[in-house]
Amino acid sequence: MFMQEILNEYRKAWSISYAISLLGWDLETYMPQEGAKARGEVFAQLSTLRREKIMQLKENVEKLRDEDLDDFGKGVKRVLSREIKYFLAVPKEIDEELNRLTSEAEIVWRQARKENNFLKFEPYLTKIVELERKIAEKLGYEGHPYNALLDLYEEGFTVSDADKIFSYLLPELKQILDKIMNDDKFPKKHELEDVEYNVDEMKKVNEEIIKLLGMPLTRFRLDISPHPFTVKISADDVRITTRYEGKDFKETMFSVIHESGHAMYELLIDKSLDMTPVGGGVSSGIHESQSRFWENIIGRSREFVSVIYPILKSNLQFLEKYDSEDIYKYFNVVRPSLIRVDADEVTYNFHIALRYEIEKRLIAGEIDVKDIPSIWNEFMEKYLGIQPKNDAEGSLQDIHWSQASFGYFPTYTLGNVVAGMLYHNFPTLKEKIKERDFDSVRDFLKNKICYYGSIYSPKVLLNRAFNEDYNPSYFVEYLKDKYLA
Repeated sequence: MFMQEILNEYRKAWSISYAISLLGWDLETYMPQEGAKARGEVFAQLSTLRREKIMQLKENVEKLRDEDLDDFGKGVKRVLSREIKYFLAVPKEIDEELNRLTSEAEIVWRQARKENNFLKFEPYLTKIVELERKIAEKLGYEGHPYNALLDLYEEGFTVSDADKIFSYLLPELKQILDKIMNDDKFPKKHELEDVEYNVDEMKKVNEEIIKLLGMPLTRFRLDISPHPFTVKISADDVRITTRYEGKDFKETMFSVIHESGHAMYELLIDKSLDMTPVGGGVSSGIHESQSRFWENIIGRSREFVSVIYPILKSNLQFLEKYDSEDIYKYFNVVRPSLIRVDADEVTYNFHIALRYEIEKRLIAGEIDVKDIPSIWNEFMEKYLGIQPKNDAEGSLQDIHWSQASFGYFPTYTLGNVVAGMLYHNFPTLKEKIKERDFDSVRDFLKNKICYYGSIYSPKVLLNRAFNEDYNPSYFVEYLKDKYLA
């Protein structure tokens, strides 16, 4: 009885989330710049209304007993209990202030990035960090204060988990990188990176790739934004964006494949879970595993290149002199680089480790926001042996901090780790890609991960699928097989 009452009442909160998601998509795509302040106020008010609706469920949620619940019911209780805990701990005034602040900060970040001027963004980021520290304190934590924020994006994930993963990954990746750089099997630079493309022609390529991947066009759409992203409005309305920078065509193509991976996750969730607390992807790390699996393990494979080569050649005339193997090498250039979103799959996790260390220290109060550019440069030199020439190449390159997404960056590495686990457990993947059998790929991902929405916590979900949680060794194994074999 209590469960049905909860689900009925939850639809009000879900409807507010629907509106917030739609307005967030519009903010990134079509909203005039001057609308930011009003939009921030709307976000603040809607978030407060949603909070009130969730808190009205508190009494009934507390009456739920695990012994009376199936897995769905336990998932609903777990997800709502986590939200209620957050709302009880963090005053609505903090959330409202953060919503107003981030709506303005995102616009300022765009301007600061364009002007290569960290100082312009610094006052906003300082306020955001102060609020994030307050949230961590209000939530409470064991061990490191950053644990409170990590848990918001990846339930049960801690600094101890992250340190263990990075301490294993970074030395292994350094060895792989050094061997690649001392060999000529994969290029450090490819001339196609500097070739300009016609945007209209590239849009046709992206449209063909979406069809090839089997994206359901009546439930999905692709638009343009400064920073590619995915947003789920409902089970039948998932939207992604890409950007067109006019050269190096693989960048926009892989952003489409990456975001399609995110969209696929949401579209493969059991539709009966829609409008319930467990109707979305369970965590950022599991979400990233889907996007990285499609983008890198599938999209950058020799088998996938052979499949899309005719599409590329028929739409991009400048590819006339390049064969399929040339394109494969172009897709898999490996070198230390400054920009995270442009990084290859060997060096990518160094970029995440850098951000993880900065966030961890900021939240612990060990460094201040003004220190970020210099610390950024130190880590870039330590990890990759290069340094940015300006703020746009360094500490201003990501949108996440303007959105107060502290704790999100480590989930990108978790995504790579879980993608490696998926690869290890799907031995016929290359054959399925060759055969263009993406239905089988989607079925595999659906059965292992997607179908269950948020019914199970991340570590439980992985243990159900693989009998272990985050294991970075499979990702390293995948890289060695690909780049060193």
